[in-house]
Amino acid sequence: MNDKYSKQKKIHGNNKRYLASSFIEKKLATTGIFMAESKHRLDRFLSIKTKIPKKNIRLLLAQKRVTVDGVIAYNTNEIVDQFSLITLDEKIIQERKPRYLMMHKPMGVVSATKDDQHKTVIDILRENNTLDITDKEISELHIVGRLDLNSSGLLLLTNNSQWSKKLMSPEHKVEKTYEVELANPITQECIDAFAEGMYFPYENITTKPARLEKISEHSARVYLIEGKYHQIKRMFGRFRNPVLKLHRIKVGQYNLDSSLKEGEIRELSEMKNE
Repeated sequence: MNDKYSKQKKIHGNNKRYLASSFIEKKLATTGIFMAESKHRLDRFLSIKTKIPKKNIRLLLAQKRVTVDGVIAYNTNEIVDQFSLITLDEKIIQERKPRYLMMHKPMGVVSATKDDQHKTVIDILRENNTLDITDKEISELHIVGRLDLNSSGLLLLTNNSQWSKKLMSPEHKVEKTYEVELANPITQECIDAFAEGMYFPYENITTKPARLEKISEHSARVYLIEGKYHQIKRMFGRFRNPVLKLHRIKVGQYNLDSSLKEGEIRELSEMKNE
């Protein structure tokens, strides 16, 4: 009796999970978020987007009514992603171009898509939009590695979550380079502490080793492979040395274009980390 009840409960639980999963997929499809994070089979994608039962997709393919990136599709198992150009009966089902932007972020601007108090980098993009990019495409952008309100320099934006993940995930250990100006002279003790890593008891974390390259008594370059909350300011704060200016000049292989003035944006023409 108990075994029968247990099996029924397990089946009921599995059904609830299936229904929840199905509901989430349909909800994401209606908001345009479906496909944004990963790759999917063509039949699954078409079924979600068109509401045509998945079992009927095979017939559409056999009738040569579907194309993927300009080529007639025959295989239900073909893998498509968020940037595949897909048509059904010559009508576009999905057309989405990958966007990769570089901005010279000014101080006093928030690294966010919306903010009630401060101007955001998206506000700047909308105001100074000299690129071939629509409002809809702008609304789909996200920031690749934020900068503090009072920090400046290289900021990357994209609609490609896979690309941003490669740049920002700790497992990829992508180095970020910052120029720093400080209130007090930089000591050797500080340089050594950066190289060893610092323990912060509030979060119970130890920072990964970072390189502090002294340029002058009050200026330096910092090389990090992580980005904890206000990390650079807090590390210098350990030595009671306030940061007066923090400017990011490089993320991975992407250098801030020296011709970009504050607030200016350009498209990246080469994806170096792919």
